Amino acid sequence: MADLLWDDVSRFFDPDLMGSLPDLRVPNTSVEDWQAVLDLVSEKGWKYQSSEGEAVLPVPRAEDLLSRPADAECPDLRVWPTADVLAIFRFHADDEVDFDVDLRELQGQERLDVLCDFLREIGRRLGKPVLMDAEGAYGHPVLGFDVEADRVVLLADPQVD
Repeated sequence: MADLLWDDVSRFFDPDLMGSLPDLRVPNTSVEDWQAVLDLVSEKGWKYQSSEGEAVLPVPRAEDLLSRPADAECPDLRVWPTADVLAIFRFHADDEVDFDVDLRELQGQERLDVLCDFLREIGRRLGKPVLMDAEGAYGHPVLGFDVEADRVVLLADPQVD
């Protein structure tokens, strides 16, 4: 059974309301958590591309990514859990795993299920919640992986005001 039903949450996937690139995050993390995410990407066999600026690089260790000089370009890791869904991880700080998805790629139940599966994999691996905020609305999650429920749940009311 699906964690969320498209008809119940489609409002949270409207790029005009939420912004096309909502913010996804795992709060209260460490370098070890970042490394666990990198290991998960490899173990799952998800297609990925690591880059820093224009340079495409092999995926380095999380410790190296997060210990770069303050003025260095922020590396990113593009991960495709399926061919049509992209998540972009940005290595800003070790205390929060953060990434973006494009809501234009996440329309309909099938794509929603892909996102829920992806969030569940990350949340289970880290044993931590994975939260989604509207673009620019940090700290106000609308949905996320709940560790105790072991599924993705609504965290805000999707009804039109």
